[in-house]
Amino acid sequence: MGATAGAVWGRAEQQDFRSRVRGTLLGVAVGDAFGAPVDGLDLDGIREEHGAEGLTDLAPAYGRRGAVTHLTQLSLFSVDGLIRAQVRRDTGAWHPPTDLHRAYRRWAATQRDWGPDLRRKDDGWLAHEEWLYVRRDAPRALLLGLGDETMGTPEAPKNPGERGPEAAARSAPFGLLVGWEPQLVVQLAVECAAQTHGHPTGYLAAGAYAVIVHGLARGESLDAAVQRGLALLAARPGHQPVTEALQHALGAVRQGLPTPARVTELMGEGTAEGLVAVAVYCALVGEDVRHGLRLAVNHDGPSGATGALTGGLLGALHGETALPPAWLAELEGRATLLELADDFAMEMTQGPALHGPAGSSPAWLTRYPRA
Repeated sequence: MGATAGAVWGRAEQQDFRSRVRGTLLGVAVGDAFGAPVDGLDLDGIREEHGAEGLTDLAPAYGRRGAVTHLTQLSLFSVDGLIRAQVRRDTGAWHPPTDLHRAYRRWAATQRDWGPDLRRKDDGWLAHEEWLYVRRDAPRALLLGLGDETMGTPEAPKNPGERGPEAAARSAPFGLLVGWEPQLVVQLAVECAAQTHGHPTGYLAAGAYAVIVHGLARGESLDAAVQRGLALLAARPGHQPVTEALQHALGAVRQGLPTPARVTELMGEGTAEGLVAVAVYCALVGEDVRHGLRLAVNHDGPSGATGALTGGLLGALHGETALPPAWLAELEGRATLLELADDFAMEMTQGPALHGPAGSSPAWLTRYPRA
């Protein structure tokens, strides 16, 4: 599709890429918003509250329909950090994990501050969005991992026992770096996951999810993208739980009609590798986006994370127009999501025209400061 370093993109390529970027971010958010109302309920509880078929439409959470959680918030800051990394590359400073860590620290500030501090010009535009300054049940591991300026790394990770799905669920944007080689996408996702989720299962599941999205964003089938992910993980220490979960998901596709029991079985203990496996399974067997998301949230496990992970895959695979329009109409923060998605697509395809040797856009550098 072209390189992030500034290759010339054709119009059709740019439009397809933008649709997949929009689809991925909106898909994460829609899946998150769909699953949030039943997060923490088992299947019996979901059916008791929403009927025999379980949850089939958006329902209220946090006082409104279409509300998103910390999973969407962090995915937005992943995108912001990736754009800032590209912009800072002009200065000769090129270490994307550091830019992502700074972005996640900006998110952490939204969880403790009352609202945007407009005096902090280096924050850029996203951290000045007031609607992001709401607390949506972010787990302790995120707040501790990002609670100080020390950046976790795979060699010295934060929360070394943490196997939860949150790092994977914020990693879809890494897969949108379509000009990068797949192994570099895995490495970046792993390094950024270790900032909060230090168990190999937690950060390798994030790497697997990112590279699967990467394959989809480049036009591969989901099965081919998973096979590539399996091959890339095989050389990494501690990969077995993640690769076994993904292989289990591929095998389950051939075991008859999908059921909540099969989804729950794939999920295992509800840790990162099981939830990524569920997302792959639901995206493979879903008849359409709505059906895939219904499978992803009606079970005994964490519905918000499985919805977000599945939505990211389906959005990358099919683009924005495949997502349920009635759900998008009620989605919290949709305008911000679309604006950020379009900025990301523009940066990746037109970056040199925004900040390059021929000149820079002052407006762009105000939105995404080099500092």
